[in-house]
Amino acid sequence: MTVAAPAAPASRLEARMEGLRLAVSAFLRNPLALVGVVLVLGLVAMAGFAPLLAAYDPSAQDLANRLLPPSAAHLFGTDELGRDIASRILFGARITLRIVALVAVIVAPLGLIIGVAAGYFGGLVESVLMRVTDVFLAFPKLILALALVSAIGPSLENAIVAIAATSWPAYARVARAETVSLRGADFIAAVRLLGASHARVLLRHIAPLCASSVLVRLTLDMAGIVLTAAGLGFLGLGAQPPTPEWGAMMAAGRQYLTDQWWVAAVPGLAILFASLGFNLVGDGLRDVLDPKESRG
Repeated sequence: MTVAAPAAPASRLEARMEGLRLAVSAFLRNPLALVGVVLVLGLVAMAGFAPLLAAYDPSAQDLANRLLPPSAAHLFGTDELGRDIASRILFGARITLRIVALVAVIVAPLGLIIGVAAGYFGGLVESVLMRVTDVFLAFPKLILALALVSAIGPSLENAIVAIAATSWPAYARVARAETVSLRGADFIAAVRLLGASHARVLLRHIAPLCASSVLVRLTLDMAGIVLTAAGLGFLGLGAQPPTPEWGAMMAAGRQYLTDQWWVAAVPGLAILFASLGFNLVGDGLRDVLDPKESRG
């Protein structure tokens, strides 16, 4: 009995939709990736519904009830100023997501553009762009971010700028490597013979093919962005008091760690679960979008 071959896609859109369906199906078969999705969606829900879920004003001080242990009235206890830690964690999720989103919006397109341009044009353009990239890669990201924030002043906005300025080189390297392998392909030569400009070749043909690798790298780096932001906040170089930023909350609670452990432990656990969620999602996307890098 002959088995009929699957019908060929009727259009490019149908082919893309079929590819998307297969990718989503493969992603959903990964249990750890689903755990990551749950953690990330939980973070998004916390941030989105913080005003509804928070039982107290995150900045309201109540010195008569300072350092209370977790209870029905204060789910995660109170801090050294009597502020409800659960409410501060909920509003802190907004800050964390804001940092991750803004850094991602900056570094992914910037790194992609620089890497694609370097890989496509080669020669002097590649040498200049890659040497600038190497200068940034020569320093540990956290150390360079600390130096930048110290120079321009501590604030949430400056922390975002510093993290973005230290994160883009990795994406440029990934995009350049992909572009070098693509620029000599027959379809690129055919497009150029048809009269396509360099800009069209880069934006319509090469950049989209590099985007999946950049996306995988971005999702894996989101955990690092969370940790770097928390590190800057812990050192007092990120969001400033009384903003409920998780790293700053840990710094404020470290002196109470032996007796009132919840003051520092709860924001620490929030950072842990947020970074874990992004890592698991990134691993799942890597297995789907870049199978050759899968650890099996």
